Amino acid sequence: MASAAFTAGMVVFEIPTGVLADTWGRRLSFLLSTATLLAGTLGYALLAELHAGLAAFSAVSVLLGLAFTFYSGAVEAWLVDALRATGYTGPLDHVFARGALVTGACMVVGTVGGGFLGDIRLSLPYAVRGGLLLLLLVVAVPTMHEVGFTPRSVGLRDLPCEMAAIGRDGLTYGWRRRSVRYLIAASAVEVGFLSWGFYAWQPYFLDLLGRQAIWAAGLFSSLISLATMAGNALVDQLARFASRRTTLLLAAAVVEGIAVTGVGLARSFWLAAGLYLAASVAMGVIFPVKQAYMHEVIPSAQRATVVSVDSMVGNAGGVVGQVGLGYLSRSFSIPIGFVAGGLGTLLVLPVLGLLRRMDEPADHLAGPAGTTGPLAPAGLPPLASVDGTRHSGPETTAGDRISDPPPADRRT
Repeated sequence: MASAAFTAGMVVFEIPTGVLADTWGRRLSFLLSTATLLAGTLGYALLAELHAGLAAFSAVSVLLGLAFTFYSGAVEAWLVDALRATGYTGPLDHVFARGALVTGACMVVGTVGGGFLGDIRLSLPYAVRGGLLLLLLVVAVPTMHEVGFTPRSVGLRDLPCEMAAIGRDGLTYGWRRRSVRYLIAASAVEVGFLSWGFYAWQPYFLDLLGRQAIWAAGLFSSLISLATMAGNALVDQLARFASRRTTLLLAAAVVEGIAVTGVGLARSFWLAAGLYLAASVAMGVIFPVKQAYMHEVIPSAQRATVVSVDSMVGNAGGVVGQVGLGYLSRSFSIPIGFVAGGLGTLLVLPVLGLLRRMDEPADHLAGPAGTTGPLAPAGLPPLASVDGTRHSGPETTAGDRISDPPPADRRT
């Protein structure tokens, strides 16, 4: 219930915090995220010392949800705009994959280190995270700058109207744009399983192992992070052989769905563990490619808001997944939950098929296998040069493309 409160908090706050990032700035949103996360982290440790009940932990979980919504859309938008403004012409898939590799490596350190610290005292991991967040604030305040985006000075009195206007634009370029709508729907399906599976594998695998070896759970958590990192690293390699992003998304979704279903059908710890790691590799491919596709089709001014819409819908799917698969597992068994979750993730295939049929420029990868390779430098959006393979859909207008060259290029 505390986890569901955290996810529900993210659903509620995603749009307002995304709009705030698109007005007052992505840097401010990031700093608010870090400060709020610091308060929530120390709050968890304090509540444990006070022997507080579920209601108190759920309230702090909502605060943590608010912290992550300040972060979710803002930091991606800050990164992509800065890359565009400084003349980066490489593929975004590469950047997001490298970022996910760093995140995965930190998760390995955090999982193992937190496990050792938790064996000494359960509050220690929270105290260490609080110290790291405080250090991050000290570093970020003087060194983090807005690049490629100009915050607007909006007074508190005018902020609600400004938020409403940007929110409408975010929905226009987000949910009402067909390709982004398909990507957002895919997020809901993916996160619907992940939010439940992250917690469900631990008791299930320990039961298959035949003993309550907590160290084994910590070790396998590290292996999941490493498998996800392997998927991130594969993105660059697979992009050399695939001409379209939807090819990678469809292939990875098939692997994930079959592997997760197999986890529920397996009766051996080693088989179930291997299949779950295979699914983690597929997830490591899906998320950077999906992020890159989305950032290629949403405009800069609404970037944080649209990413927040994506995160909000994904977290709503997570609430449904946690409640639905949790109820199914309690009524029948955890393996049944995995089978249902695996089959459920395969529902993303027709959505991705519809996305592929649109044949948008953002779907085509530049490179040896990409159809835009001979006509545009690697990583340069096809609209920045001659692209004889481009097909314009009825929804594609000059006002909603971010694939246009950066301002410096247009001046040239």
